[in-house]
Amino acid sequence: MQRRMGEAVARVARRVNETVEGQADTLDLADCKLVAFPVGIYKAMRSVTEGIHRISLANNELKALTGRFITTFSQLRELNLEGNLLHRLPTELGSLLHLRAINLARNKFRHFPEPLTAAPALESINLEGNEITEVPTEALASMASLRSLDLRSNPVCPAVRLLVRPLVPFELLLSPDGTVPKA
Repeated sequence: MQRRMGEAVARVARRVNETVEGQADTLDLADCKLVAFPVGIYKAMRSVTEGIHRISLANNELKALTGRFITTFSQLRELNLEGNLLHRLPTELGSLLHLRAINLARNKFRHFPEPLTAAPALESINLEGNEITEVPTEALASMASLRSLDLRSNPVCPAVRLLVRPLVPFELLLSPDGTVPKA
């Protein structure tokens, strides 16, 4: 067990070092068995955080993101959080002025994460495979940049199925009737 933990820590350190030394615009910490975003990364990456545009934390065991994460990586354009244990997002998410795509598929959201509606440049939201029943249709309809919302494999209420253009000016992906597992 300790050996596996040590390997996971070494993997994270190696990926952070590669990003910093190469001054890359992407930080890939997918599949690192993270239960929280490591605080030490903020210090290790402070010289390059403004240049980070893409972060993948997919397939970890994250239960929450902090406001500090959002404010530190303020230039994010893409954030992949697929396959974690998230059930809410920090309100600071709306301060990500350049965020265009967020992948929150296969998490633990029971409610639509409202902070997403405050992200002004958000074009694509993937919430496939969560437990969402209600969707803030008016707030979503007012998101000028939104182009795609994926709610497949969610037990959304029947009223959401009635949303059609021109009411929502974006592509709305839903599972066919009767194919969504009950929450």
